[in-house]
Order: sequence, then structure tokens, then C-alpha cells
Amino acid sequence: MTPIPDGVRRDIDRALEARGHAPVESASSVAGGCIHNGARLDGGGDAWFLKWSPKAPAGVFEAEADGLEALRAAAPSGIRVPHVLTWGTAVDGAWLLMEYVAPGPGGRSWHGALGRGLAELHRAGSDAEGGFGWHRDNWIGSLPQGNERHPSWPVFWRDRRIAPQLERARRAGHLTDAPVLDRLVAAIPAALEAVDATPPSLVHGDLWSGNVFPDAAGVPVLIDPAPYRGHGEVDLAMAELFGGFDPGLLAAYREGATDAEGYERVRRPLYQLYYLLVHVNLFGAGYERGARSAARAVVEAVT
Repeated sequence: MTPIPDGVRRDIDRALEARGHAPVESASSVAGGCIHNGARLDGGGDAWFLKWSPKAPAGVFEAEADGLEALRAAAPSGIRVPHVLTWGTAVDGAWLLMEYVAPGPGGRSWHGALGRGLAELHRAGSDAEGGFGWHRDNWIGSLPQGNERHPSWPVFWRDRRIAPQLERARRAGHLTDAPVLDRLVAAIPAALEAVDATPPSLVHGDLWSGNVFPDAAGVPVLIDPAPYRGHGEVDLAMAELFGGFDPGLLAAYREGATDAEGYERVRRPLYQLYYLLVHVNLFGAGYERGARSAARAVVEAVT
């Protein structure tokens, strides 16, 4: 386990004391995560989860706390989101302290529970008046994610999601010989026309298998969000991109829903393209082929 910096440890003890909790008695490593450090903290019978980083961008944990609390407020009974205690910046690192939720065995049934819970979350978090976006920018992994609101979903997806990541990739020398990406950008309004009138829903924003797990009772727990108000299928597309979920998730989400064909042919590859571009920018050229393939699928479907 990476040692918790002394300044972070002192700040956490002060924060716990100010809130009537015992100081930290022990810390143990928690598996997972490739960007920030994580640990379980125990003291006075309480357990907390700590994330910290000596080089986190300013505001990154404040933004994560904001997203977790928004999801927690909107989450239905079938979805759990850890409670955030506080966050801060010490001389030797930024940190975020929240409720520790122990993972459970889950089994196959929790994937269906996740699908139903996501569908309910997207309905409960729907906002026809606020537009697509969020009240603040945040991060997707370690990359900035702009959330300036726009009334049009196709415009938001083109200008706040695909275009910035594509520009970043090309500045780094990736995908410079991929004209299909330029055709894709031009095709986004047509690709998303069918869902442009859909009210914005609160989405997790980064729903891969490492960011959700079952608790001891089999209730899905959402962590590490990159939230905003968008089209709920974004969460489905990310869940399907790298695997790790049972097919029951999609079936449960889709109960009573329509236009699955439009999602599979057009919207899924378009939404997955964003995450593939993010991975190009985080991890390099190994994800370029997937990005080209997703772009090609969308262009061929709408032209």
C-alpha cells in the first residue's frame, strides 16, 4: 500500500474530529483504480474509504464529491451511492473521504437489479428544463470534461464530448489519418435526431465494470462518476464497451422500452466512441482501431 501522506492524514483526523468521529486507527489497501490512491480507514468502529493524490488537478475531488451527492440524492432504493463525508487539499496531496461500502458476492441477479435501478435513476433524474450538461465541469478519468449546457443533445454530444477528445487526440499525433472521424462529427446531428427531444437524464457518465459492484445485500453500488445530464443510453453503451456485465443488465433496463434497434446500430457505437477517444488520450494508440471502427459504424448507418 502506498503510504498516506502525513499532511493528508492530519487533515483527515481533524475532519473526523470536527464531525464527532474517532481518529483513524488503521489503514489498509483497497484494490482497483489506476489514477488515484485508495485505502480503507478504520477508527472507533467506523470504516471510511479514502482517495488521495499528490498531483490531482485542482477541484477534481470536489467535483467527484458533487457528482456522488447528486447521484445519491436521485438514486432509487435499488441503487446505492456512498455518502461523502468531506474532501480537502493538504500540503502533500488532495483527498476525498467517504463511506466505505464492503463488496459482496453478488451473483448473477445483481446485474438485473443494476439495469432496473439505472432505468429508474434516469427517469428520476430527468429534467426537461435544464438542458444537457451540468452546473460545473468535471473529469473523465484524469481528463477534463466540459459540461457547458446546451438545449440540443446532438450539439452537446458533438461539441462537448466528441470534438474536444478528437482534437486532443490529434494534437498528440493520434488519428491524424482518419477522415472517417471528420465524417462522423458531421453526421452526429442525424445520428441523434431520434432522441433529440428526450429530456436530459442524470447519468453516471463512466459506467464500466470497475465503477460499480454489489454490496453485501446484492444492491448495486455506484462509484467514481463523471456525471451530467444527458441521454441515459450513454451509461448502457459504456457498460457494454469493455464487458464485465451480465446480459441481464441490458434486458432489465430495456423492460418496456422501444427503439432498441436504433441504439444498437447508431447510438451505441456513437456513445462508445467518446470513451474510446478518452482511452486513446489516456493510454495511447492501442485504442485507435476501436475508435475508427465505431466511427465507421455510425457513418455507414446514417449516410
